[in-house]
Amino acid sequence: MPFVENGAVAIEGTKIAAVGETEAIKKQYGDAEFIDAKGGVIMPAFINTHEHIYSAMARGLSIKGYNPKGFLDILDGQWWTIDRHLTLEQTKYSAVETLISCIRNGVTTVFDHHASFGQIGGSLFTIADVAKELGVRACLCYEISDRDGMDKARESVMENAEFIRYALKDDTDMIAGMMGMHAQFTISDATMELAAANKPDEVGYHIHVAEGIEDLHDCLKKYGKRIVDRLMDFNILGEKTLLGHCIYINPHEMDLIKDTNTMVVHNPESNMGNACGCPPTMELVHRGILTGLGTDGYTHDMIESYKVANVLHKHHLCDANAAWGEVPKMLFENNAAIANRYFKTPLGVLKEGAAGDVIVVDYNPPTQLDASNINGHILFGMTGRDVVTTVANGRVLMKDREIKVIDVEEAMAKIAKANKAKEDFGSDFGSADGWGEVMEDEDDDDSAWA
Repeated sequence: MPFVENGAVAIEGTKIAAVGETEAIKKQYGDAEFIDAKGGVIMPAFINTHEHIYSAMARGLSIKGYNPKGFLDILDGQWWTIDRHLTLEQTKYSAVETLISCIRNGVTTVFDHHASFGQIGGSLFTIADVAKELGVRACLCYEISDRDGMDKARESVMENAEFIRYALKDDTDMIAGMMGMHAQFTISDATMELAAANKPDEVGYHIHVAEGIEDLHDCLKKYGKRIVDRLMDFNILGEKTLLGHCIYINPHEMDLIKDTNTMVVHNPESNMGNACGCPPTMELVHRGILTGLGTDGYTHDMIESYKVANVLHKHHLCDANAAWGEVPKMLFENNAAIANRYFKTPLGVLKEGAAGDVIVVDYNPPTQLDASNINGHILFGMTGRDVVTTVANGRVLMKDREIKVIDVEEAMAKIAKANKAKEDFGSDFGSADGWGEVMEDEDDDDSAWA
């Protein structure tokens, strides 16, 4: 908003200098490089407020005996098994693959929640280096957890603290850090206290909350309180803290989240895929809680998440009117508001002084497209892969579907080499605790696939 027909955006340096009709902009900035949108739709680049870069190499993976009966089985049998063996090299190439996909889908700002218990130290710095190389804005954290012992929990806290201090000194407005936590059910009071003692005041936490009912049951059994109450007791809530999922929370917990100005991010495809349930997202939005939209690593296409969230809440609430306004508000307004609690330059908007984060979508509407119906055109007519040009911070990352910031063919060859463990698990991942048992289960033709 406003909608400009035959419009153009002028970017000078890292920021938008002007927005208006093409001829007027051309006249004012005649010497600038001109990227022809060819009748497509020029939009602000997308923001993903909950991503998992480390999951990139899970695609197509088959694990012997993997037959999850619930959410905890999915975590331990798949994701924790993977992250326990990731090397820094594999973390690097997970980031390369993910961020290439982000660029192709028009995503230029990512809030990532990382885990690589195979090699913790330096993992956030490794991802940050890739983000800088590829030109994507990134807010990073490491998911603290006691699940692999207290030594690794402490190392996770220190990786967060060291990276946060590094990010706070960065003056590019392209890198930020948070104190990451897995979920309360894998974090002891002692680790909560250690994280608080090492967290700089300028940042908050990024933590999964009530993603599965097991998380709530654990908190009630161990501490006699609900999850958000426990987080409140440890001073985790606040305007810089981002809570992922929030499926099994009640009105009292919503009040705490609202009163502390804490942020929430909804990840519809992940919640459905893991059979975790449908969160009360529409109620969160109606209560005025700052609620954004993420992918949880399930996809890197924010339009896909928009589509799924739209039908999920209609189906769940048996209300055909649900989600029409709430989900685009989450994607286009709230994600920007969440991002701007960590990045100074205005994001998610095409206006003078905002970040030079702009995409061009190849879309030729069969019906009238204007300010009143743009959301319907995006929802029903576009996908992330319709993006043909991606600009971030004034840098052209992709033009006419050609990635400009990295040799994609060479990168994919290196990714395949780093991921050779899919074919020879003993080499990179080791087999002492079961990774050597992956691939086809000879006794069971119904092996599960990630």
